[in-house]
Amino acid sequence: MGTLVCFHAHPDDESMTTGGSMARAVAEGHRVVLVVATNGEYGEVPADLADGETLLDRRRSESEASAAALGVHRLVWLGYKDSGMTGWKQNEDLESFWQAPVDEAGERLAAILREEDADVLTVYDWHGNYGHPDHIKVHSVGHRAAELAGTPRVFETTMNRDAMKRFFAIAREMGEATGPDGEDWDPDGPADDGNPFGTPESELTHAVDVGAYIAKKRASISCHKSQVTDAGFFMTMPDEAFTMAFSTEWFMQKGTDHPLREGWLFE
Repeated sequence: MGTLVCFHAHPDDESMTTGGSMARAVAEGHRVVLVVATNGEYGEVPADLADGETLLDRRRSESEASAAALGVHRLVWLGYKDSGMTGWKQNEDLESFWQAPVDEAGERLAAILREEDADVLTVYDWHGNYGHPDHIKVHSVGHRAAELAGTPRVFETTMNRDAMKRFFAIAREMGEATGPDGEDWDPDGPADDGNPFGTPESELTHAVDVGAYIAKKRASISCHKSQVTDAGFFMTMPDEAFTMAFSTEWFMQKGTDHPLREGWLFE
């Protein structure tokens, strides 16, 4: 058995793109470690914070619940501030993840990879799926950490843009909303950094079947109740639609250029 380390930018990011793979790895006897780069201070602020409770407190507790739902063995916080969306003043905060030197942040993650003797690391694609500064930073820091630690297998998690278009075409035919704001949403349109969302199917290498773990993935998402715009939308999706959209997780393996195929992180 091996060890999987999933590196994510914010609390709740783990649920959508690698939640099923994490649950599957646990079920198959692998050790699974979740590393979160930032505290997510600039997410949505819920109305029910208790006296003295901060959004940071809430999001950490939600992440602990999510990790438990997936069976994660260890949750580690890398300790950086949330950088906010592209163009926000928080991008310039010297304590933000976006401003962290790649080698410094890479060594923080590399220390965990060495300690865990990690076999597999997941990061994000080159533009972090949708251009969020912290997601882009996960890509560069994650790859650097793997180099420093000698982690042999690195997978970039992403969303299959073409599969999303197929799904949304079906949803539109059924008269369903295709975005959290209730409006029609086009994956080919500009995301936070001006690039389209996710990655074209032609660039992917692995389609990972997580259908048997879809309930755990959905339970993980439901733990992040403070982020009502995103979590609320996904939790109100009918079971059939949710399963159709999220029972496959998509990856590109570093150093591999084979066409997209059904595969697994521990092949």
